[in-house]
Amino acid sequence: MLMFGVVADQLGRKTGAVATTALLVLGIVLSTAAKGETETGMFWMLIIARGVAGVGAGGEYPVSGAGATEASDENKGMRKHRGFMFAMIADLSASLGYVFGGLVPLLLLLCVGQKKEHYDIVWRLSFALGLIPPVSIFWFRYKMAVSTAYRKASMRRQKVPYVLAIKRYWRPLLGASSTWFLYNWIAIVSCTAFHKREVVLTMIQPFGIFSGTITNRVNAGDSLITNLGWGVVINCFYIPGPFIGGYLSDKIGRRKTMALGFAMQAVLGFVLGGAYHKIVPIFPLFVVMYGVFLTLGEVGPGSTVVLASSESFPTAIRGQMMGLCSAISKAGAAIGTQVFIPITSGAGDQGAFLVGSAFAVLGALIAFFVVPDVGRKLEDEDENWKKYLEENGWVADWGDNETKDPKGVIINQRSS
Repeated sequence: MLMFGVVADQLGRKTGAVATTALLVLGIVLSTAAKGETETGMFWMLIIARGVAGVGAGGEYPVSGAGATEASDENKGMRKHRGFMFAMIADLSASLGYVFGGLVPLLLLLCVGQKKEHYDIVWRLSFALGLIPPVSIFWFRYKMAVSTAYRKASMRRQKVPYVLAIKRYWRPLLGASSTWFLYNWIAIVSCTAFHKREVVLTMIQPFGIFSGTITNRVNAGDSLITNLGWGVVINCFYIPGPFIGGYLSDKIGRRKTMALGFAMQAVLGFVLGGAYHKIVPIFPLFVVMYGVFLTLGEVGPGSTVVLASSESFPTAIRGQMMGLCSAISKAGAAIGTQVFIPITSGAGDQGAFLVGSAFAVLGALIAFFVVPDVGRKLEDEDENWKKYLEENGWVADWGDNETKDPKGVIINQRSS
């Protein structure tokens, strides 16, 4: 995230997109072909292979985030619906990824008759099929054009005044990174809160964070098929969130949508946490309430935090600032997994839910009072950034006059 934020700004969105796709493909190929003389040796190869894929996947945040924001700024019509489009691009695609992360191995297990001697085929094919999305878009990324915003306002291959950038953009940086941090932290803790008796957590999400799978409440602790099946069902609750959040984002703004989603998630989380021991035995009620809890997370921060992290900064440093925000957010995921054990040892799974809901309240407050409302037209902030640097004696050569677009592409035609 940090590295490709620099690459996207200094070398261009296209260079970053091609590089992240190549790393992603390489990591998946290495994962599929992982071998070792011992099981430990094979797992170390998997760790390295997934690490390579992880660098590519992490780089997608600043590269795709900055590129998609600028692509949606090419005309007034697209700019008007950027919130909904971004929710589809960034959030819905991830939600569908969670679903397919469980559905693919589930179908493969059924294809091999659930025989353990064929598990090797299942996990290798599960990895291999992950090649389809990045390979299918590689050509389009290789042929992509330079956005008007980057063509006019980038600081390509130049020194960046980071001190001046922090002085000017500390508030959106703080707001975006902290809300994204809390979004990941809440998701990790709430899912991990089901790790013990009633619910088992399995890590089936592609490239890594989590996906909750309910098992023991249906007496299916030993059934891998049922585990994966419930994972698919639960992850389907993510899908409505981007549609609702994307619509609200364009109607009431990113800041209010994010705050609203956090607040509603906090209310439901307190209900789930407060009545945890009464709700869990009523299994259908528990599943629906937990599913709605996940949906609300996507309505608020899930649908808006990536866009808020991208729109708030000028084109010249958009990739780097977004890379920093997303890197801080992953720290929230890592910290969430570590703090779960001391929380549950003192207050149990119920306590983890209540603590997660309290952080949702904090997220709502930060979103409402810290995350700024920014103009929809990226060129406005680009001009403000240029004037700010001039006032502080910083001279830059603006724009990208080196990269050539594919034939037939007309640049610098952005309408107001």
